[in-house]
Amino acid sequence: MTADRTSLAPWLTVTDGEAALRFYGEAFGASVVYRLEGAGAGVVARLSVAGAEFWISDGAAGGDPSVLGGGSVRMILTVPDPDAAYARAIDAGARAVFPVGEGHGWRLGRLTDPFGLDWEIGRPLDPPPA
Repeated sequence: MTADRTSLAPWLTVTDGEAALRFYGEAFGASVVYRLEGAGAGVVARLSVAGAEFWISDGAAGGDPSVLGGGSVRMILTVPDPDAAYARAIDAGARAVFPVGEGHGWRLGRLTDPFGLDWEIGRPLDPPPA
């Protein structure tokens, strides 16, 4: 990412940043692009999944989406093979909400990660159904 490009990246507040780094790496193949290091900072990191970036940080219990009964944000991870990506996330500890299937011009499934955040994993169908 260059400084002259506009972008928007979600920032996820989780209760266990180290566990989140492991989960997102294992489930989605995320790599750490940047990590703030320092005493008492907890985890603050920018992650990339094949160039799609998002941030995570440790937060107080008030920032835990499970306190609110679930996350207020749903992520959509668009990948070439949603079936494989979904299975990998389930194997890494995510909970299935609905399996990968086809509808509304997408091949898509939804899961909840171990931190209470919902993810849809899919891709647009080519060509879209008539």
